[in-house]
Amino acid sequence: MPAIVVLGAQWGDEGKGKATDLLGEQVDFVVKYNGGNNAGHTIVVGGEKYALHLLPSGILTSGVTPVIGNGVVVDLSVLFQEIDAISARGVDTSRLLVSANAHIITDYHRTMDKVGERFLGNAKIGTTGRGIGPAYADKMSRLGVRAQDLFDEKILRQKVEGALELKNQLLVKAYNRKAVPVDTVVDELLMHADRLRPMVADTSLLLGKALDEGKVVLLEGGQATMLDVDHGSYPFVTSSNPTAGGACTGSGIPPTRIDRVVAIVKAYTTRVGSGPFPTELLDEKGEWLRDRGAEFGTTTGRPRRCGWYDAVIARYAARINGVTDFVLTKLDVLTGLETIPVCVGYRVGDTTYDEMPTSQTDFHHAVPVYEELPGWDEDITAARSLEDLPKNARRYIEALEAMTSAPISVIGVGPGRDESIVVRSLV
Repeated sequence: MPAIVVLGAQWGDEGKGKATDLLGEQVDFVVKYNGGNNAGHTIVVGGEKYALHLLPSGILTSGVTPVIGNGVVVDLSVLFQEIDAISARGVDTSRLLVSANAHIITDYHRTMDKVGERFLGNAKIGTTGRGIGPAYADKMSRLGVRAQDLFDEKILRQKVEGALELKNQLLVKAYNRKAVPVDTVVDELLMHADRLRPMVADTSLLLGKALDEGKVVLLEGGQATMLDVDHGSYPFVTSSNPTAGGACTGSGIPPTRIDRVVAIVKAYTTRVGSGPFPTELLDEKGEWLRDRGAEFGTTTGRPRRCGWYDAVIARYAARINGVTDFVLTKLDVLTGLETIPVCVGYRVGDTTYDEMPTSQTDFHHAVPVYEELPGWDEDITAARSLEDLPKNARRYIEALEAMTSAPISVIGVGPGRDESIVVRSLV
């Protein structure tokens, strides 16, 4: 059986958690392959709302094995807090597996993240301050601590000493902070070792065997295409690869085993943090979308920047990821609008773009070219087929589908687990 990738097509917060949860009962493994606790999924099951950050959304589906892949950076305190919180609500977390090669976020990563952002001032990226970027930087500098290192105190101490040698110089001499003691970091990490040990596995080997046995593996991306460190709106991006290529490197599954790439796209557009956003609305319509869509971060609570649907970005995501299916979420939020603008291109000076501009400068100065589509007033939250939707809602879906190269296979019409229209099965 093939593997299926589920990822975000915009700047995140598109509703990936709902999509992976929708697929959950049809798959055997759900693998988080990138990012850390700097993003989250909000999933509603049986009227109960769950906010997940590090845990794969498959944790909420019985019979599914949730996996934290090698491409994830793990804050162990956050991981165990999250496990305890949902266990207290009756969720079985005993099946969770963590890759032995997943890198660990330490206290000094969080410190470096926060002081670094403050040091940048107006040039700051807008990180969550949770140590994600510094942990990935250490990984690429070969200074990282991995999950397996917690089971060898000698190696762990050597790695922490190596990482802190330069960081303490920076903290003391550049940031006027106290040095971080090696023993404090080592002791804190070792405190988690016994609880972590039964979860740690060679997850790449396990997933390869599962695919050979005919099991279905779902690869779940954190953040989204436009936040990809290589393909997003750099430098206002995350520190990992949420795109389909990252699913391979972040899980140890080769690209030849991936058959479907499902991209989640919101019926409008949002982003959190700094950076260019061509369709952003800085008026009452933006506030209306934020209030109607409850656009506040699952992890940070920060209000999201809101704007109209951007077909240029959707086309870009389809091409970069090899999208086979789109899932359109939050269509119900648009109910009540007389007309709905859709961005079909950008204008920069005298030049019009139908595709993403190559230049960061051009993208920053891009002015959206809109096409107006008729809206609808009818409540669509009870719709379970295309025929149940008002004519103009169907027209909106058809127009968005025509602007990209992949079909819209699922439409979200509400926050609940069952509030979806499945046009085509994703498995």
